[in-house]
Amino acid sequence: MNKLIWRNIGRFALLMLIQILVLNHVYLGGYIMPMLYLLFILMLPTDTGRIPMLLIAFGTGLIMDIMSNMLGFHALACTVVAMLRILFADRILTRSEPVVISTPSIYSVTPQYFISYLLLMFASFYLIFFTAELFGFRGFWSVIVATVCSTLATTALAVLYQFIFFKKETP
Repeated sequence: MNKLIWRNIGRFALLMLIQILVLNHVYLGGYIMPMLYLLFILMLPTDTGRIPMLLIAFGTGLIMDIMSNMLGFHALACTVVAMLRILFADRILTRSEPVVISTPSIYSVTPQYFISYLLLMFASFYLIFFTAELFGFRGFWSVIVATVCSTLATTALAVLYQFIFFKKETP
């Protein structure tokens, strides 16, 4: 198999283990709920096809639903984020240039573009996740506060993950 495929399988396993063993037990103040496993979907190569991307996202979310004893909220939010990634990733990461990025990271893309990408995708995920969890907009302000707090916390963890597990490539 391709080295990139093995690297993505390893990233999937590592992020799922971190999420299931550690981050699933972190729920600070009812508003911060880090979901670092989503980074796996966001770091898939930019040339991943639409159908494989959606199936990978749905499968990842379904695994998290099973491990978290949820009712499909992760699968729903992950699939929508994968669709948003298909629509917007090229515009954010490469500024609409025809470039294929094997692993979008803080080092393979300009850092501010990558962080903007993370913020947009995490915010979308949390808005969908928390709205689905409440089955509507009953607690509109609590959904907004939880979305903002969780997005900022997860983005900080994702950047930290990038600094720990990725090395800056020297030209």
